[in-house]
Amino acid sequence: MAKEIPAKQSANTSVTREDLIKGLQEDLSREYQAILAYVVYSQALKGAQYQSIAKELEVHAGEELAHAITVAKIIDYLGGMPNATAMPVKLSEDAETMLRADLDNENDTVRAYRERVRQADALGEFAISEEIREILRQEQEHQIDLATALGENVPDVSRLKKICSQGTTAAKRYNADNPSRTPCTPAT
Repeated sequence: MAKEIPAKQSANTSVTREDLIKGLQEDLSREYQAILAYVVYSQALKGAQYQSIAKELEVHAGEELAHAITVAKIIDYLGGMPNATAMPVKLSEDAETMLRADLDNENDTVRAYRERVRQADALGEFAISEEIREILRQEQEHQIDLATALGENVPDVSRLKKICSQGTTAAKRYNADNPSRTPCTPAT
């Protein structure tokens, strides 16, 4: 007889299937956002220097759609109902502002999927974590493409998490020094 796995896997983890579903719902909203942003930005970027990245953003849009389908399937498998709500897309006429918004969104996405891998592993959902790892690999490629187009190094998103975990003073200092980047919300 098959043994049913409880919602909480063990005493040393506080991750539940509901936590994983909730996080995946946020990820799905972020994937919808990425699809919309990449479609718009790939067509709105103007100038010879942006034509290469504009073509790449068209490819990214298709990859983000595949990610959304995968995440929706995982949510359904876990017993949830996939949402249909995109996070807001930042619109601008300025090419650098569009690319910066995309890079910030990719940074948030990479950070979130790293957490989702940890959650899935903690629950013993290893096939799910492998699917998410593949999405994460592609999202990191998107980070590289966007950072390269902006002429900068790929941001260390794990560093931001460390800064945010140091408290309010470190978070305020980071936010003041990096106004165009994803804001750091201090851990409570």
